[in-house]
Amino acid sequence: MTTLQAPNASNTGAHASAGNEEEKHIVGHIARRLVPFLALIYVVAYVDRTVVGFAKLHMNAAVGLSDAAYGLGAGLFFIGYFLCEVPSNLALARFGARVWFARILFTWGAITMAMALVSGPKSFYTLRFLLGAAEAGLYPGILYFLTQWFPMRHRARVIGLLVLAQPIAGIVTGPIAGALLETHGLFGLSNWQMLFVVSGLPAVLLCVPTLRLLPESPAHARWLDDHERHWIERELAADRRTFRLEAHRNPFGALKDRRVLLLALLFLPFPLCIYGLSLWLPTIIKAFGVSDATAGLLSAVPYLFAVVGLLIVPRHSDKRRERYGHIVVVSCAAALTMAASAWFRAPALQLLFICLTAFSIYSIQAVVWALPGEFLTGASAAVGIATINSLANLGGYFGPYGIGLIKDATGSLSAGLYFLAATLVFAALVTFAVRAALRPAPRSEGAVACES
Repeated sequence: MTTLQAPNASNTGAHASAGNEEEKHIVGHIARRLVPFLALIYVVAYVDRTVVGFAKLHMNAAVGLSDAAYGLGAGLFFIGYFLCEVPSNLALARFGARVWFARILFTWGAITMAMALVSGPKSFYTLRFLLGAAEAGLYPGILYFLTQWFPMRHRARVIGLLVLAQPIAGIVTGPIAGALLETHGLFGLSNWQMLFVVSGLPAVLLCVPTLRLLPESPAHARWLDDHERHWIERELAADRRTFRLEAHRNPFGALKDRRVLLLALLFLPFPLCIYGLSLWLPTIIKAFGVSDATAGLLSAVPYLFAVVGLLIVPRHSDKRRERYGHIVVVSCAAALTMAASAWFRAPALQLLFICLTAFSIYSIQAVVWALPGEFLTGASAAVGIATINSLANLGGYFGPYGIGLIKDATGSLSAGLYFLAATLVFAALVTFAVRAALRPAPRSEGAVACES
């Protein structure tokens, strides 16, 4: 008996090993072709939406903005984003990623450069709103685009690589912005005006490479051979069977899906904290008593921790094939470190706890974004992902604005940081409701037999 089983076991192991190697090769090949360029686009987007935090150090006094007015304007970006995100993702599904991403790049780049024309609260509010409307659809569009290329089991890691763009943007923005603010401006523009022009120009310049380099789908990718295309089709089909994915006949049916709304509620605290912290981070660090250039350099440090988190947490989640425990543990850890950053007054300790918070709140996003693919596909995925992101990104409005109001009322940023910490505890609690809602219903024996 033993002598008969050994060759079979050996063959099975050899086939499994060969299959794993093939999978690693194909997934790695796709990731190398797509993720760096998509991440570059997202770096530019993230720079353009957050560079206002550095411009604030000089713009507020120049045009007469209070802290509350700045917080309101910074947050209005996400109102425009919210209103235009679902329509933008539907347009992407219709016109294709290549053309639509190029359109988004051009409009938001032009509006970012126009921020140099801000002359008071009204123009600041208007341009921030328009910037959000112009950029709407990029991130959820990229997420939807990736669902057409990668099987479910690889998405947290791939999304984690994409989300690396956020902290990388912070690492790039701080030193460059600090250096520009140390100058006296150029071409008749002040230093904060030059900051907007320099940050908006790359988006416009990326339009042509986007049209030339980005394929619409695996079927249009010249760098894939037929075997690789068939592998992608087979694995995505297997995901649809495993997770029983169904596209609504009417894509807007995803808007009424309770699971979509719960995921939006779960994701809400993370952009609220990320933008609440990042848009006020230059102000927090400037209060240490340092120069603009030093503030720019120090502001890059938390994003280095965020990069490390994104390289560790999503990979661990994929390896363990577990999402909910990761979300709860990392959210609670972020709440503790955020509260500690408000409690301690020593600049070194405050910066340390901000760094640990960045490690957590950036890394866990990739794990959360792996969940919609468990029940959405096709055009429903485009609408559902955009809905989750647009509702959750309202946190990007409440975070900066809430901190601005709290600072005006108390004269300190500490209470605002406690507010952010409380929202992270809320995320941990909502995770349990999401897990119950996404748990697959038991299948009957007949259903299993039919599918196999």
